[in-house]
Amino acid sequence: MPFLAADIGGTHARVALMRASHGGPGGIETLAYRVFACAAFPMLSELLQAFVDADVQAPVKHCVLACAGQIVGDEVVNDNLAWPIHLTQLRRSLGLDEVAVLNDFEALAYALDGPLAHGGRHLCGPNTHSSGPTLVIGPGTGLGAAAHIPSPAGGVVLTTEAGQMDFAPNSLREREVLAHLAPNGGYVAFEHIVSGPGLLSIYTALCSLHGETPKLATPEAVTTAAVACSDAQAVEAVEILCASLGSFTGNLAMIFMATGGVYLAGGFLSSIFELLKRSAFEERFLHGRSARALLSQVPVWVTEHGRHGVQGAAQWYLRHGMSGALRHAVADGVGA
Repeated sequence: MPFLAADIGGTHARVALMRASHGGPGGIETLAYRVFACAAFPMLSELLQAFVDADVQAPVKHCVLACAGQIVGDEVVNDNLAWPIHLTQLRRSLGLDEVAVLNDFEALAYALDGPLAHGGRHLCGPNTHSSGPTLVIGPGTGLGAAAHIPSPAGGVVLTTEAGQMDFAPNSLREREVLAHLAPNGGYVAFEHIVSGPGLLSIYTALCSLHGETPKLATPEAVTTAAVACSDAQAVEAVEILCASLGSFTGNLAMIFMATGGVYLAGGFLSSIFELLKRSAFEERFLHGRSARALLSQVPVWVTEHGRHGVQGAAQWYLRHGMSGALRHAVADGVGA
């Protein structure tokens, strides 16, 4: 039976009609696929209905959502989503029997069993694939991360809220930026620095430190100016983001002993790949003397987000979502 699989981020929603197949990648066949701008719809149910109206010929009763954030009761909770997601309302609006939900980076980690593990551009470390825990990390509207732990049964995925960890400055300039963002001290999450909105915050802080009025108003404008070297503060902002991403990625690689490698996912990083490669990312990733021996053996690639999220969500659903207990819990709007 075909089912809906959707990867819902803070900016874009990727939606597919899928079914199990012995011939497709990972045993999954994609029947239809579209990318939507979340801001173009007042709620998720209308976005999914637009996909159903355009691409679904027969009634579909099952849906799996990969969403930024975590499930609390009947709601997916995340400050970066375009709208609240209430599972019972979504199920009733679309006439679904079941809505299963998992974290969006958890879905990407499941996609490591498919094409995601074989693509991407090499950033640093050995350019070889090896065994061991693997990380998927991605700065976008927020900062997501998940770990894939290999096992004979096909691997275990651990979702995280690592983007909410406290940001720790490494340079004097980063201390100045942090002081500007939190003049009275207090908690500043890594994703407030290492993300699209974080890049804009860094740029604005640098302009203030230089006594200048910001000329750029979006993260896309900052990255474009940095690539073109047309704005000194934009160039420095990207350098700070890349270096901070190196520290964040190295921290997680040490926590999970990620000898299987790290995949940095998302079009945001792909658009600045050459700047990322020339940046302090690798040096900050390697950390200090005691960690360098381990981290120098960890390969890091940059890959497009693309369809991997919906494919990973579909793989998770086919592996876990057909059990009676899970189906009952999600169908009743309790979450899983």
